[in-house]
Amino acid sequence: MFEKILIANRGEIALRIQRACRELGIKTVVVYSEADRGAKYVRLADESVCIGPASPRDSYLSMPAIISAAEVTDAEAIHPGYGFLAENADFAERVEKSGFVFIGPRPQTIREMGDKVMAKKAMIAAGVPVVPGSPGALPDDPEEIVRIARDVGYPVIVKASGGGGGRGMRVVYTEAALLTAVATTRTEAAAAFNNPEVYMERYLENPRHIEIQVLADGERNAVWLGERDCSLQRRHQKVIEEAPAPGIPRKLIERIGERCAEACRKMGYRGAGTFEFLYENGEFFFIEMNTRIQVEHTVTEMITGFDLIQEQIRIAAGEKFTLRQRDVQFEGHAIECRICAEDPFKFIPSPGLISNWHVPGGPGVRMDSHVFSGYVVPPFYDSMIAKLITYGATREQAIARMDIALSEMVVEGILTNIPLHRELMQDASFKAGGVSIHYLEQKLAQRP
Repeated sequence: MFEKILIANRGEIALRIQRACRELGIKTVVVYSEADRGAKYVRLADESVCIGPASPRDSYLSMPAIISAAEVTDAEAIHPGYGFLAENADFAERVEKSGFVFIGPRPQTIREMGDKVMAKKAMIAAGVPVVPGSPGALPDDPEEIVRIARDVGYPVIVKASGGGGGRGMRVVYTEAALLTAVATTRTEAAAAFNNPEVYMERYLENPRHIEIQVLADGERNAVWLGERDCSLQRRHQKVIEEAPAPGIPRKLIERIGERCAEACRKMGYRGAGTFEFLYENGEFFFIEMNTRIQVEHTVTEMITGFDLIQEQIRIAAGEKFTLRQRDVQFEGHAIECRICAEDPFKFIPSPGLISNWHVPGGPGVRMDSHVFSGYVVPPFYDSMIAKLITYGATREQAIARMDIALSEMVVEGILTNIPLHRELMQDASFKAGGVSIHYLEQKLAQRP
């Protein structure tokens, strides 16, 4: 096992990784920007290193600064968390070439899964169902693009091969709009991802977003740890996640879960990962794989009892992977609300001083956050400041506990999206289960 790990991230995930390390008896090194100097996890770390000014480009995205911090503190491994450099294959490669262990998949795996065209081909080869679409990147020939779209069937969605986070994609309903959409998406992809390659898929009208959590050791041993329903989204960004997914037959979940585990075995996947699917009319369609820990890993932990961060660390340390599928049992239901520092309905960021912070409690309530009374939310990073998770024996109990917990939570000095979450906990369609990825935006569009 490692003696010292450097945490190359910030916010709640930095504190979450730190807790897992402390439980394993591992010392932690925290890197931080000047804006995060007063963070709780910085004070709790065994060692801390300032790696630059507030700008992410000059701190949390600075590979030389992070590697140098690992060198001067004699860290053995680097945990990237999520976001920033977590899915950057060049960073993972640089970490390993510098003599450290990257707590995550091999660089080549990250590179392959980060390219949506390559990932889709790998899934087809592994027997994982994919959305019907172009066999690879779209060609330059306009006539061939039109032919592909006709074969796929309208509406179609044009996506950037190197895209993510909801960027680099356009829905096309008619042939007349197709070529302009392709050209525009290529231009956007080149600017945003330095890769103009795009591909095409059939656009599903009312799908749900379902994902499968996996763990694998890189030596053909892999298990899946259930599914999560992440369909409540706004602009392709998740707002609420839950596990298990309501209303989907367990046989279908088991079938797709095993296919994901088998895909990990075939590609020699190492660490924690998530297969993301669109689900519609009883069918799953692969859209992408996230080669890191997810924000919403908490709900999986609640219904399985596994600490996914500790499992990541054990795999990276080379400990024998003894987990088998029969060891994975699911019990109860869990829901996570992402608490963000923003106007709850205008979605404008609301950084600033938190003058009063009260965390809810009670049976089945978990709060993952780095925030405290007197904390200043900086304007430079993602607006998420906490994750509120509730667990119940049933989905109804988990929702009831979340409703109560949200009513007890106090955040003063800034705006948060707690009012939106409280409204959703009372929403009849959400309570019934099974809403599509478009539901929240449609609901918000109806507000006066």
